This record gives sequence, structure tokens and C-alpha cells, in this order.
Amino acid sequence: MAVGKNKKLGKKKGSRKKAADPFLKKESYDIRVPAIFPVKSKSAGRTIATKTQGTKVARDTLMGRVIEVSLGDLKEDTQDEAYRKFKLRVEDVNGFNCLTQFHGMDLTTDKLRSIVRKWQTLIEAHVDIRTNDGYALRLFAIGFTKKHKEHEKKTAYASASQIRAIRKKMVDIMNKETASIDLNQLVDKLMNEIIGKEIERQTQAIYPLRDCLIRKVKMLRSPKVDVQKLVEAAGGAEALSKMSGALALGSKVVTAPASDAGTAVDVKADKPTSAASPTPAAGATTAAPAAKPAKPAKTDAKGGDKKGGDKKGGKAAPKGDAKGDKKKKDDTKKKA
Repeated sequence: MAVGKNKKLGKKKGSRKKAADPFLKKESYDIRVPAIFPVKSKSAGRTIATKTQGTKVARDTLMGRVIEVSLGDLKEDTQDEAYRKFKLRVEDVNGFNCLTQFHGMDLTTDKLRSIVRKWQTLIEAHVDIRTNDGYALRLFAIGFTKKHKEHEKKTAYASASQIRAIRKKMVDIMNKETASIDLNQLVDKLMNEIIGKEIERQTQAIYPLRDCLIRKVKMLRSPKVDVQKLVEAAGGAEALSKMSGALALGSKVVTAPASDAGTAVDVKADKPTSAASPTPAAGATTAAPAAKPAKPAKTDAKGGDKKGGDKKGGKAAPKGDAKGDKKKKDDTKKKA
């Protein structure tokens, strides 16, 4: 018979296991941003990873993670620039802190779509650069033509020669602004949009432009990271150790104050343990439990034993003697 026909078939007791919560096996890590970003807390949030079990180490799962953070969260009072997203890559794990480094930049999709207009020309350019500290990056610039003061036409299209001249100017300015600088200086220029403003200023003689932006920065190659510099950029070893201690509090036992009931709660296991009954000291002998008293025999309602007793509490009389007594009484009645 098919399993689907009979409801009892296919159902076995104990075959279905209870689904365990996967987050019980995970730990929380703090994401530390580079020192170039002016956020006060130097934290971009938290990420989780599975605890170290056997050959699977939690640090290996965290290394190389890329976190995307809005510039509005990395600078104070800059909600108007939240459309610019920075990518941070985890380069080292110090306790419960993930030390990150700049890995790229991008614009949100809604920002790019909002600046596109009809009756204009879109001009793009890209260039590969190399910083002094060995980082190879690719920058993508974008700009849009606009009408000047004495413009009478409905459209603001640039000619092919003007587009080539503007694109060449974009490449020259990006190479000039990124020459002989390190990665931190480049990130500072990207946050303040210095390169885009310079492109818009120098191309006015060719054709007026608007919304000149570095729309994307892509990391091509990066050198080996100096862990000591990352630790110093994150606030130093002492600050990181304090943060690690605060995040590791979830694996310790938190005791209740003296005024409360004498119980302690194990945060890791979530099992209450009695604080009023302390564990015996090492080497101390514990007294054996007292022997339980013997249970009394069960008796009936009138005091007699339940087994083998008559109704009045005496021993049960044999059946043969009861019949002999009845015959003697009958004989005495007949003689009388």
C-alpha cells in the first residue's frame, strides 16, 4: 500500500527531531572602522559568526568579509550624503573586534537614477591609479551637461569633440588629484567629493556640467596589511581589550544582588543554580542519607489486617469448623 493512502504509514515515533535554534551557536563581533572616518564610536555595527568548534575557527569565517556602510553613519550630521556607500573589508580579528580597511565605494541606485535627465549628454570616464602605500584602484567619474545662461535651445547636447575633450579632462584631473597620496588621503577626498568639484570647475570652458561625481571606486590589488597599524587606527590595544571584555560578558555567570533571592543565573546555559546551597569543599566528606523507615502494613477500616484477617480483626477460621458448629446447633434444637 502506498504511504499516501494510509495515514498511519510513514509516521514513526521519535523520527522528527526538534529544530535547534542556530543562533545559540553564534557569537557577536564589533566592526571597527578605520581612523580616517570621523565617527565618534569608531563602530559600524556588529556581525555574527559561528563559535569555534573543532577545526572550524570563527576567525577564519570573519576574515575577508565585506561590509557596506553608508556615509551618513560614518560622519556626524551628514544625512544629506547618505547616498554614498563605503565598503569595508575585515583584515584582522582582535578578540571580539573586527578591524576593517577601505575596500571600495559606490553610489545608491536611487541617487544615480534621480540625476539622469532628458535632453542632455551623459559623460563617463575611468582611470586606474596606484597610491603611495601600494593600493591599486580604479575610479569611475560621471557628469551631465546643462544649459548655460544664454542657452536658447531645448536640448543641451554636447558635440563629439566636446565629449572627448571633457573625458580627457576628467582623466587628467583624476590622475593629478590621486598622485603621490596614500589610501587615507584618497578616502578623505572621496568623502568630501573634491575630485568631482574640480572636474566641474575646470570643464566650464568646454561645456557646462552638473552633478560631476566619482560614482564608483573599485579595489584591484591591496598589499599585505600591517596589523599593528590597524590596531592603532582602531584606538589602541587597551581600547580593543575593553571592548572584547564587554562583548564576552554573555559567556560568564552573572550573580544577582544580595537583596534579591539567592539564585545565580548562568547566561550561557540559562539555567538557575541555587546560591543558598553551596557546593562542598574539596576533600570534605558528605554524610550518607538516612535510611527510610519501613512502611506499616495496610489495615482495613476496622483495624484488621487486609490479608488473612476476619471482619473482627481475629484470624480467619477454617471452613470445615464453621460447618461442624452449625450441625451441632441443629441437633440440640431437635432434642429440645
